[in-house]
Amino acid sequence: MPKIASAQYDISFLETWANFESKTRRWVKQAADNKADILLFPEYACMELASLFPKDVYSSLSGQLDALQSLLSDYLKLFTTLASEYGVYIQAGTFPVKHDNGEFRNHAYFFTPQGKVDYQEKLTMTRFENEQWQISRGLEIKVFETIFGKVAINICYDSEFPHYARQQTERGATLILVPSCTDTEAGYYRVRIGCQARALENQCYVVQASLVGDAEWSEAVDINRGASAIYTPVDRGFPHNGVLAIGEYNQAQWVYADLDMAAIDTVRQNGQVFNYRDWPKQFDCN
Repeated sequence: MPKIASAQYDISFLETWANFESKTRRWVKQAADNKADILLFPEYACMELASLFPKDVYSSLSGQLDALQSLLSDYLKLFTTLASEYGVYIQAGTFPVKHDNGEFRNHAYFFTPQGKVDYQEKLTMTRFENEQWQISRGLEIKVFETIFGKVAINICYDSEFPHYARQQTERGATLILVPSCTDTEAGYYRVRIGCQARALENQCYVVQASLVGDAEWSEAVDINRGASAIYTPVDRGFPHNGVLAIGEYNQAQWVYADLDMAAIDTVRQNGQVFNYRDWPKQFDCN
């Protein structure tokens, strides 16, 4: 039975790579010391790295994206090392990556204890990302193999569109990770409601991680609101409200829960309802 840790991660002004590495190691060590097997960080947690550059860079939406590319290899190396060192799976939040065609895409990297790295791209962009930040969408939907079963990632806004998660669960995912970054309480609840809906209709675990706190110095993540949580099917053997664990709103902390993966198979086969099995029936109606 894996234990998951979902971060309510506070954005910081770090100034040096050493400070980022120290903070990241401290967070990972705390979760590993609490016996977590899978660690989830929020969307755009990496944007605190913009504070390593001069003010004219971190104050520019486009400038910080270009500057961050110089840190990508070190970022990947750090999380690869920590995942191997502590023997955990880490979904490190997201990092906007510049592609060969000049487009930026939002990558959610998934690191394994065996040193492997893969990523899910964000599939649907918010208005801010598309209109102001010029970050492009990805198109490929993935699932990731772990010793606990198949895991998928819905990046923030993606959790509000049911067919992404449905394709992932039909490919075998029983756990969906949702790194999120929302700047209003309404935005947080949109993602939360999406997460709970995906857990309900697919009868699976959905775990949300939220970026929290204010960073007035940042043009990209100046205001952050939310709470991390672990959501479940709403059926026998699970909490009546579908909330296995949830953090204190907008406070930096880890939120932990043990995931009974066998219970997912049980509820899909013998639940009070068969949301997962009955999905195709909605397309029979005229």
